[in-house]
Amino acid sequence: MGVSRIYLSPGLFGFSTLGSYHYFCHVEAGLRRRYQAVGKGVQVHIIDVHPTASIRRRGRKLVQVIDETYDGHGAIHLVGHSTGGLDARLVASPTMNVSGALTTPRWAGAIRSVTTMNTPHFGTPLASFFATLSGQRLLYALSALTVAVLKLGRPPLALTSSLVAAFSGIEKAVGVQLRLIDTLTDKLVRVLDSATADETAQFLRLIREDQGAVIQLSPESMDLFQAGVENSDRVYYQSVASYAPSPGVVSWAKYVVRPWAALSLPVFAMLNRLSGLEHARYPCKPPGTEADDKLRAYFTEPLPDLANDGVVPIRSQVWGDLVWAGRGDHLDVVGHFSDDRDSKDHVDWLSSLSGFDAARFDAMLDGIVEGLLQSENG
Repeated sequence: MGVSRIYLSPGLFGFSTLGSYHYFCHVEAGLRRRYQAVGKGVQVHIIDVHPTASIRRRGRKLVQVIDETYDGHGAIHLVGHSTGGLDARLVASPTMNVSGALTTPRWAGAIRSVTTMNTPHFGTPLASFFATLSGQRLLYALSALTVAVLKLGRPPLALTSSLVAAFSGIEKAVGVQLRLIDTLTDKLVRVLDSATADETAQFLRLIREDQGAVIQLSPESMDLFQAGVENSDRVYYQSVASYAPSPGVVSWAKYVVRPWAALSLPVFAMLNRLSGLEHARYPCKPPGTEADDKLRAYFTEPLPDLANDGVVPIRSQVWGDLVWAGRGDHLDVVGHFSDDRDSKDHVDWLSSLSGFDAARFDAMLDGIVEGLLQSENG
């Protein structure tokens, strides 16, 4: 049978590591433990991709890594978080074309499963906003904030507070407000330049130079993706999905002793609002009631119409068998959620008050691995 190979593809802002932050470290460790528990060998490969490049470019990198690491033995499993799930679907598709011509890799027959985690299969309104002038400013500012939190641990609060305050009403922002956001972001980047290595500047430069995925994740663009990227009959498809309610003002009081968490709550609330801007002609969900029918098995309460994880509407996340769904934000599901862990690998830089915890994370990984093992057994 050989050793199973799992390839993990990160999402938007994707990076395998940034300083001490490891995107998939908790997912990777959880997968390894579960394979070890059933006495099966596994190798896990994490794909280091351009943070905002097009799905095709990202897919090309996934193909390259599999070409370099697969020895012809054992099952291949593709697991992608957010945009990474679309990379996985593209590479597993019989219509896959990432190199300029339709090709069938030597290892295509070894792909047993595709797992998508909070992936925007039907697009996300947030991508549509990021494609606007205001949205491009916000995307870069959020990228700088992300790096500041992950690299510095405690970003300069006065500067960060001013930047977060400047996000208010970003949907209708005009010249003066946009210039303020640019000025504050540049100041934050200068702080980073003096305190961090060249990888930070490179990460931010890549985001400015290539935002192909941002355009492609809009509901309109994903309508075309769905038409052109077919499922493979020989591959098992499964997904996990989550949503986090927009935090209320009263609930923020618990974070007064954690300054960054208190500051990141309004950032999450803004992203949650932007991700709920439903497109009347291109809804972010499959036709009919398919998504709701699958989600109903995991929720006792009715799902809000605009439920999302702060980045992707929950109904857009459903693809194939739904093996876990619950409350959690976009980063909770990769193991970066709020708890008492004191680890350089664990940073809950986007606080949402979702209540996601280790029990939910373990249940989600149990569901994923059960599907992987079943696909290996035919």
